[in-house]
Amino acid sequence: MNAANKISVAVAGLGFGAEFVPIYLDHPGVASVTICDLNPERLQAVGDRFGISRRVAKVEDLIAAEGIDAVHLITGIPDHAEQAVALLESGKHCACTVPMATSVDDLRAIVAAQRASGRNYMMMETAVYTRQFLYAKELRDRGAFGRIQLLRGAHYQDMEQWPPYWDGLPPMWYATHAVAPLLAIAETRAVEVHCYGSGWMRPELQQQYGNPFPMETAIFRLEAGGLLEEGVAAEVTRSLYYGARGYMESFTVYGENACYEMQMENEAPVLFTASPTVVGERRQESLSRPDPPDRADLLPAEIAKYTQRFVYNNEESHLSFEQGGGHHGSHPHLVHEFVSSIVEGRPPAIDAVTAANWTAAGICAHESALKGSCAVAVPSFD
Repeated sequence: MNAANKISVAVAGLGFGAEFVPIYLDHPGVASVTICDLNPERLQAVGDRFGISRRVAKVEDLIAAEGIDAVHLITGIPDHAEQAVALLESGKHCACTVPMATSVDDLRAIVAAQRASGRNYMMMETAVYTRQFLYAKELRDRGAFGRIQLLRGAHYQDMEQWPPYWDGLPPMWYATHAVAPLLAIAETRAVEVHCYGSGWMRPELQQQYGNPFPMETAIFRLEAGGLLEEGVAAEVTRSLYYGARGYMESFTVYGENACYEMQMENEAPVLFTASPTVVGERRQESLSRPDPPDRADLLPAEIAKYTQRFVYNNEESHLSFEQGGGHHGSHPHLVHEFVSSIVEGRPPAIDAVTAANWTAAGICAHESALKGSCAVAVPSFD
């Protein structure tokens, strides 16, 4: 790749975001990397570690800066929408960690800004680039599932002592790790949801967002067509507080001929297969535990190593680091898709419309929970 085709990238937010810095530095489509963080000590430490001279404190500085083509936001959830719109309107491409936003109006604003600017927006959803999900896609593509009959996802996590904006966050506002694999594998969107809030949460955690629920569980009706017959549903559970369950992101695909379950962070998935249905005969079933292969082969050689475990700082750890290569090897795939989409002049795989459809499912689910679990329509952003 010649220098004319390379882009300049900025990474904003160097807590979790610092793991992405060396991936961008080594990507053959990136000419330079700028880093941004409000914490001056962290900004200096990451800059010194990777030899980066261009360092800024605020995202506003990146928005106004010359010579930056694209910005990857790994900032606080409340800031995502405003920052993404401002970046797109400034003529810069934008990647953003999940969720895209926390209101339908903000989702619409980002989609509108992307369309008006002609720049790329990509939501950096790790769950659809993990080894386990890429293996599930292979199963789907070779027809192993047959017709998809039901989808199920869950994400359990305890957010005590995280930054203050997490206090009492509605669980379904941060549901894309559980929702995205289901909608992506079925190549569809959610059209309606019933959601139940569940559990007890101490009063001070309820104040910031007016949310009384530490856990929420939802049933989505999915849009038919393509891979889905009419009437297929998805079940999603999300937990943020007061659940004695270790961290887990999971998804299950229930097909007529095969069922694939990723249910535990540190165990191989389970694959159930059954013989073809013959009316009047009992089906034969089998169980295996496939070991999804590392998919470094899908990446440029320069960044292939980042599908394996990488910790940028021995004194600072994040759960995604412990999962191996950042969320089960997903981080370099996300970087490669974002950079390649810009260099090649095409929309990214998780573009603004796709991101809005995935995020809106959770936003509308929480609305349903607050309304006594009544049905709420999930808007389309096409």
